[in-house]
Formats: sequence, C-alpha cells, structure tokens
Amino acid sequence: MQENNREDTRMIEGRNAVLEAFRSGRTIDRLLVLDGCKDGPVLTIIREAKKHGCILDFVGKERLSRLSETGKHQGVIAFAAAYAYAEVEDMLKAAEDRGEDPFLILLDGIEDPHNLGALIRTANVAGAHGVIIPKRRAVGLTATVARTSAGALNYTPVARVTNLVRTMEELKQKGIWFVCADMDGEPMYNLNLTGPVGLVVGSEGEGVSRLVREKCDFVAGIPMNGEITSLNASVAGGILAYEIVRQRIQNGKV
Repeated sequence: MQENNREDTRMIEGRNAVLEAFRSGRTIDRLLVLDGCKDGPVLTIIREAKKHGCILDFVGKERLSRLSETGKHQGVIAFAAAYAYAEVEDMLKAAEDRGEDPFLILLDGIEDPHNLGALIRTANVAGAHGVIIPKRRAVGLTATVARTSAGALNYTPVARVTNLVRTMEELKQKGIWFVCADMDGEPMYNLNLTGPVGLVVGSEGEGVSRLVREKCDFVAGIPMNGEITSLNASVAGGILAYEIVRQRIQNGKV
C-alpha cells in the first residue's frame, strides 16, 4: 500500500476512532502501531486487528507523525479499504447459482492500483465470478482502484487471502485448475482453457512468483510479434481472460 498517497487510502487516526472502525465492521487493510506501546487501549486495538486478520506493523514515532494528517494519531493509524472484501466461497456460490463453471482471476502481487482496477473491470466484462488478491505485497481496494474499475467493483467480488498458494490448494480440491501467464509458456491457443479455471496474473515487475507458478497446471504464453517482449499486467490478464471466454463460447459454455 502506498501510505503517502492520501487519495488512495482512507486513513483513520486516534485510538477511539480506530477501535470503533474495527467494532463497526469496517474493512481495515492495515494497522500501524507505535512500537513499544503497551497500554490497555492499544492492546485492545491490537487484539481486534488480529481477530479480523488485519495486517499489523509496529513502527517508530517518526513514521507515524510523518503519515498523520491530524497530528493526533495517539500511536495508531489504520488504513481502511474503500470497499468491503468478499469471501472466496461467495464466488463459487455465484458460479453454482448461474449454472456455470467457476472462472476466477487470481492476482499475484499487483501493486499498481490502476492495474488492479483495470483487471477488476476485465473480470466483470469477461464474466469472471471474482478476483482474489493476497494481503501482503499487493495493493488493496483503494479509491483509485475503485475509480479505475469504472464501476465494476460494485458488481465483481474481490477476496483478500492470507496465502495465495494455500488458497489455490483448497480450490484444487474443489475441482478448479490453474493457468498462469508467462512469456515463456506454451502458446495460449494450444491450451485447453475450458472447465473450472483460475487465471493467475503476476506482478508488474517479477511476474508470477515461483511457489504460485508451481501450483499452476498450465503456463500460458501470449504470442508476441513486435520488438517489445512484455505486456502490462492488466493487458496480459485481459488477453488471457478473453481467450478463456472464446474457448467457452466455442464449447457452448457462455
């Protein structure tokens, strides 16, 4: 999360405000706590953060003061998501209700909010049942993501999971197989991308991480005929998502 981009986060400061945010059910992406602070109210906030699976970081006073908009952070600053997260089970239920094979898009370390917003928009128009992102080393549902999705975030559920590899293992037990995007993969036109599928798109710089790639059943490459040998993450995700759509149409699944 880009902490210094105030437009991208909904910052909550002060012990009472942060505690109320947790107790009211607001989705908190991340909590920063003054390192070494162990008084009662702060310990209560820490317990709430752990109970809700929130990312928790202990930081120095200088960092909190630099981030604070009010100068009255009282040792705690929370960053709230612009939208609430869904559950992976909700996505599978939506596919079942529509009589469709699950089609999920998993994003491995997307840090650019514009790319995340664009991929959520693509997921919506391609008929995907949801998007799954990791909690750490990835952007959350910020205001910029919401704007870039052009309204798709109102219709396409996004789940945030602690461990992407473990989530993939659990989904494999439910019959879903995975294909990831990589320039060195088998040309996507040679692959059978029908059936219950999870499309994995890697980060802007490093692509799909090794552990995530090892859990994928197929590695799909996008044919490139120009001088440039790489694509923006959201563009690559869109191309592969629509190859899945094309194959579903051919098989009468859309």
